[in-house]
Amino acid sequence: MREMPERESMEFDVVIVGAGPAGLSAAIRLKQVDPELSVVVLEKGAEVGAHILSGAVVDPIGIDRLLPGWREETDHPFKTLVTDDQFLLLGPAGSLRLPNAAMPGLMSNHGNYIVSLGNVCRWLATKAEELGVEIYPGFAATEVLYNEAGAVIGVATGDMGIEKNGEPGPSFARGMELLGKYTLIGEGVRGSLAKQLIAKYDLQKDREPQKFGIGIKELWQVKPENHKQGLVQHSFGWPLGMKTGGGSFLYHLEDNTVAVGFVVHLNYKNPYLYPFEEFQRFKTHPAIRGTFEGGKRISYGARAITEGGWQSVPKLTFPGGALIGCSAGFVNVPRIKGSHNAVLSGMLAADKLADAIAGGRAHDEVIEIENSWRASDIGKDLKRVRNVKPLWSKFGTALAVALGGLDMWINQIFGSSPFTLKHGKTDAASLEPAAKHRKIDYPKPDGVLTFDRLSSVFLSNTNHEEDQPVHLKVKDMDLQKRSEHDIYAGPSSRYCPAGVYEWVEKDGRQVFVINAQNCVHCKTCDIKDPNQNITWAPPQGGEGPVYSEM
Repeated sequence: MREMPERESMEFDVVIVGAGPAGLSAAIRLKQVDPELSVVVLEKGAEVGAHILSGAVVDPIGIDRLLPGWREETDHPFKTLVTDDQFLLLGPAGSLRLPNAAMPGLMSNHGNYIVSLGNVCRWLATKAEELGVEIYPGFAATEVLYNEAGAVIGVATGDMGIEKNGEPGPSFARGMELLGKYTLIGEGVRGSLAKQLIAKYDLQKDREPQKFGIGIKELWQVKPENHKQGLVQHSFGWPLGMKTGGGSFLYHLEDNTVAVGFVVHLNYKNPYLYPFEEFQRFKTHPAIRGTFEGGKRISYGARAITEGGWQSVPKLTFPGGALIGCSAGFVNVPRIKGSHNAVLSGMLAADKLADAIAGGRAHDEVIEIENSWRASDIGKDLKRVRNVKPLWSKFGTALAVALGGLDMWINQIFGSSPFTLKHGKTDAASLEPAAKHRKIDYPKPDGVLTFDRLSSVFLSNTNHEEDQPVHLKVKDMDLQKRSEHDIYAGPSSRYCPAGVYEWVEKDGRQVFVINAQNCVHCKTCDIKDPNQNITWAPPQGGEGPVYSEM
């Protein structure tokens, strides 16, 4: 490979990676505290919101604190207030609605909003830019930069125009160095830079392993008679049964649109489990399918979700920066919410960094961020639900829902339960050999209510330039064959919600094929591969899905 030219560089007070709720809130807060601070936000998506996918029902606590006057504005994206909250237990042919009075108070969605989180981020981006924040969409941060003392001094964006052979092509453009006194990492779940920083600085030390789920979502335009604006419906049980963790949601937004989603906890054991097909089956349930009769599916996407909670949050700070939002794992699993904590974490980090910069500091560890989050509203939110996920993993859905509800009631009444359960295995280590399980026979899609993966990926507007190095790295292809294929029956061909991975026969042997152009950047492969043999890395900036209204 020929010698690369030096990168050009730009200097800022604070560099933020990721234009999600955490990163944009941090940027806004920094400029609110000190308008003279120079702040830049890098976003790997083609536009702000392009890679944002969430349910989403939003607790407005974060937005209320960040932008106190937002409710008086007319252009905000919070159009649908929750009007009805339903919890269903699904069996193969019927359903049981759980009484709202039996649910702990924190599970209530009273006062919350059903939104497109992508639209929320687009709105926040306009607020940030009005304050003077520089936002660069289409630039993927691919490298952390360090000084001689080992402190983070910024990030570099990826080179553009590298061809499949690794050589610069005719459209080659060198990446940029963005240098800052401090760097905030808000890449979202299982971000590539966060993963490197957690390993380099041993940020997971004395924490439980992080746990994850895969969330798959569709947006539908439904018939007016099947629509009830403001309805929030959560369910669990069928088709997953009682041993595999997960659940579903139906959120009725404005304009006769319904967001439907399905979450499978990634600590499942059966390598034949197919999360995408479980989602398609879910829509056929008698309590669910009526909503979509005569409707039209208009969008599709998927992403991993952090589920470890209180005991799995890594140390947030390192020399020169901090983790915020889903890079830190601030999702409240029972509430199926994380954006409120993302906003609060961005604000908390911004306040501490602004103080540090005002004091003449740079590139040191702002330990105040780590030392304060557990006593903040973020910590209080996560601590009271900390045992729900471990109970689910240990006892299965039916018993865990009852025990988890009891634990949340104890936390609500007495302030805190007297114990904190552990998670145990990583999600990769939870998978069992195929010999211990039976194949699952999934019905063929009908193209009306249920669909295949490729037609679904088409609706995500995913695009990658094919003449570039594959951004999904397999460390040892021989290991992939003798273990992932021979022992685990190739679960990558099923856990991926975009059909990226295939085992195909070629010249009498099984070959691992990676259809990288299909990747929707969900990171499931990086999490669930039983040997941790697949690493997700950012492709060229601007590539991947372009989600609309998700």
